[in-house]
Amino acid sequence: MGVDDSGAGLLVTNVRVFDGIGEEAVPGHVRIERDRIAEVVTGRPSPRGTHGVRVLDGGGGTLIPGLTDAHVHLFAIGGTMADLQLAPTGTVYYQALASARDMLMRGFTTVRDMAGDTEPLRRVLDRGLFPGPRIYPSQAAVSQTSGHGDFGSVHEVPTVLGGPQSRTEQIGFTRVADGPERVLAAVREQLRKGATQIKVMAGGGVVSEFDPLDVLQFTTAELEAAVAAASDWGTYVTVHVYTSEGVRRAVEAGVRCIEHGHLTDEDTIRYLAERNVWLSTQPFEVDDHHYASADSDRKNREVCEGVARTFGWALEHGVRLAFGTDLVLDPAKAHRQSEMLVRLGRYLSPVGALKMATSGNAELFRLSGRRDPYRAAPLGVIAPGAWADLLVVDGDPTTDLSVLAEPERNLRLIVKNGVVYKNELG
Repeated sequence: MGVDDSGAGLLVTNVRVFDGIGEEAVPGHVRIERDRIAEVVTGRPSPRGTHGVRVLDGGGGTLIPGLTDAHVHLFAIGGTMADLQLAPTGTVYYQALASARDMLMRGFTTVRDMAGDTEPLRRVLDRGLFPGPRIYPSQAAVSQTSGHGDFGSVHEVPTVLGGPQSRTEQIGFTRVADGPERVLAAVREQLRKGATQIKVMAGGGVVSEFDPLDVLQFTTAELEAAVAAASDWGTYVTVHVYTSEGVRRAVEAGVRCIEHGHLTDEDTIRYLAERNVWLSTQPFEVDDHHYASADSDRKNREVCEGVARTFGWALEHGVRLAFGTDLVLDPAKAHRQSEMLVRLGRYLSPVGALKMATSGNAELFRLSGRRDPYRAAPLGVIAPGAWADLLVVDGDPTTDLSVLAEPERNLRLIVKNGVVYKNELG
């Protein structure tokens, strides 16, 4: 539960307000009523009507929207591959619950989960039973046999040929499907389970054993089947893929968002801008992930070599960029979620980075249409009527993004849905 879940009004004064849209933080105060922002006043007028309202003095800090992350793995950030494949079923759920709390305490009030049975977790968190962010769940990531989401053993018969489900399928982390009809069924299964968007593996991956990075996964017909099923439910497909050929195949099939894209060429990045397709990419460094396999380690280095090129071309050509972290299978590295946000400063101004991680990501989340569980109010902004998700930062991230690298020290106030989860203001 939050520190204060009484539902009483809250007024945060003596802060500089960055609304997630503008170019600077300006002096002002923000009033919350229940789960919404009721008033945002800039300048230095004295707050009125404070009777019965809890007043917090921000101490001259900076008030910003709650942060967002467009690519998380709540089932996999707090555990190892052994946990996913060998531990009792409850382990991944309890670890996901703890990971959700940790993300909220880093200031991330909304996340898009890219593989895992997180719709039940979303419901629990939205009821306020435990601390954690809003979640846009993809449910199981859909993979072909031998694709990035196929974690069966090489000696086992594929499921499409009558073999057993892998452990990651049994716990709802992935779903293996081959052929348009089975892809339709797999996508519809995730929608039935509450997915707000669909994640499809359209190319090779780093952690997976069978697939080189350059391989194409799913035929055009299979991708079109996934897109058709998602579109019928008013939502969209996003795909894991690194290479130019894989990106183009996915976009031609109707995919609305690309995850990663670190190995694409400049023409393909320009193509994304021309087709108005989102690129949800990550500012990886080599040591963000550790792999026991020499092959996975090599693939990881190859992906990381493409980070600067991808960001540079995407910004040059006006691609719609989203910020995500994609940290998996190494609990000791989970805290790098905050550090990765700060790395955006290598490619963007501090204000540009903050916009991307607040109002920018929120635009991507809205592609879920009527499947969006939070469509009743704006996300990622400080504005009247928006969801009351906000932080007070000791320092000014609009000029020095690095203050967000240490959330334990520098986040003085964390509010999600009008509930105070951390308060060091008094």
